[in-house]
Parts: sequence; C-alpha cells; structure tokens
Amino acid sequence: MNLKGTYTADEHRYDNADKMFARCGRSGVLLPKISLGFWHNFGGTDPYQRSRAITHYAFDHGVTHFDLANNYGPPYGSAEETMGQLMKDDFGRYRDELFISSKAGYDMWPGPYGNWGSRKYLTASLDQSLKRMNLEYVDLFYSHRYDPITPLEETLQALADIVRAGKALYVGISRWPLEALKVAHEYLKQRDVPLLIYQGRLNLIDRVPQDEGILDFCASNGIGFISFSPLAQGLLTDKYLKEIPSDSRMARNGSLRPEMLDASLLNRLQQYNTMAARRGETLARMALEWILAQRGITSVLVGASSVGQLSENLKCIDAKPFEEDI
Repeated sequence: MNLKGTYTADEHRYDNADKMFARCGRSGVLLPKISLGFWHNFGGTDPYQRSRAITHYAFDHGVTHFDLANNYGPPYGSAEETMGQLMKDDFGRYRDELFISSKAGYDMWPGPYGNWGSRKYLTASLDQSLKRMNLEYVDLFYSHRYDPITPLEETLQALADIVRAGKALYVGISRWPLEALKVAHEYLKQRDVPLLIYQGRLNLIDRVPQDEGILDFCASNGIGFISFSPLAQGLLTDKYLKEIPSDSRMARNGSLRPEMLDASLLNRLQQYNTMAARRGETLARMALEWILAQRGITSVLVGASSVGQLSENLKCIDAKPFEEDI
C-alpha cells in the first residue's frame, strides 16, 4: 500500500459488487453492505497515515460509503477535517464513486444555536461541514437525533430545503422514535424529498429498532436502514469474554461502563461465542452477519482502528445462512 505517492484505486474494487451492494429502500441508491464510520479513529488525535491506510483499503474493496457527523473527533469537527484532507490527497478524482454522509443534532458549538434540530443549526452546521470536508455537497445529510422541543415541521422543512439548495442529494434521520419517523416519512414524501434512510443502533444485544417496529416500518415503506454500533462498542467481540482488558474502552470509563458486563450479559456473550465457533467464525463476524440477515437492513456501519480489523469485518459479506435462532 503506497501512502507516499499518488493514490490509485484498485481496478478490481467492484469485482464483488453483486455480493457487496444492497439497494437502499426503494431508491436508486446502492450502498455497500459494510460502510465505514468515522465516529472513532479518524479525529485530530489519531494518526493521519493510519486513517489514509484504512480508507484506501476500504475503497479498494468496494466500500464506497463513508459516514461522518459534525462533532466526530475528538476534537469536534476533526473527523470531517480528516475527510477533507483525504479528498485533497487521495479521493478528489473519485468523488463521484463515493457516497459521503454527515449529520447534525448533537452539541457542536456553544449557545442556543449549536445543538438539536432548528433550521438555523442544521443549515449552519452543514455549511461548516462542507468546508471542513472540501465538498460542494454531501450525498446524505441526517438529522442526528430527535428534538422533542423544535417542531418536527421545522426540522423536516430544513432537510427538504437543504436538498433543494443542492447541499445534499438525500436526507435521513437517526434515532427518531417510531411516531416521529412516520411523520417524517409522510412530510418529506409530500414535498418530493423522500426519506432515504434511517440510522439506528441494532445489534445482537440491542434490538430496540426491531422491538419497536422501526425496522418493519422502514422495510414496508421503502426506507433503508443502516445499523451503527453493530458490535456494541466491542462487547460483541472476543475482547470481553473472560474479563475487562486493562486497555479496553470499558476499563478507561468511556461510553462502556464496567457494571454493564454483569453475569447475565457475560453468559449471553459466551453463548453467542459458542454459536459462532460452531459456524467456524469469530463472534464479531457472526454479529455482523446476523444484522445483515434481518429484514429491511441495507448496510452496517463499522469502525476500524486498523486495516486488519476492517479486513476481518469485510468477511461477513460471505455469510452463511443461520440455521438456529439467535
């Protein structure tokens, strides 16, 4: 892998397109079943050359979708700045082969206009994101979370107007409750800006989108669904099967709290690992395959801290059918 000279994408990157891509709802968009998320490992505190190596490998293997948000980092905005540098260094001439998304909804700057779902915040945030990423438009722009105070019509009209202004080709929502999703679907459809996709947390441990009917609604109404945190921030790997490693996210008191790994969850993880072993797979691979096997799923967002980790995750494209309930 050449990280010093000019990047030239692998000419065989679409050889497995029949297995790699899935249609997003009832749209014309095909997304890779495995998409690359920039939530972690692409911020200003991460080595840029590692980010380059991971994105090169991803694109060389058919991963055309890069998913970002305004406050991914740390610090806030720095993952988008990494994307902007990648566009300058490597991907500018491949822009029309890429599907790049960003989001706004969580805190980004101080004061009342740097958070939630107002027209002012969404519009200003996207303008900033485009500058950081050196892009004229994003392929997909999300409302990153449901705002219980701002009228839904204001948030949704802002999304529609962003498309009309040419700043995004498609719009999506993330982590909205079912009733708000229904409103969004109907409101945007009436304005000829159909809701392309819903982003939600779905994995073997957390099945809320299934339990609440969100996944079924999306599948029945031509809306794509992309799962984030498919490995439950590392719980669905072999990392926590015996104890909490000293260098793990849980040990560092990050977004995973040690008390989460109680006896019940540990037993469940060990059972999943036994199932994966019967399939001749790692727990992580089986966890990704399970998501892709669910009705209505378009893609799974994976993070990667190394090329090797991404390579391992991409193996789930060759999934075996599930012969037992999980």
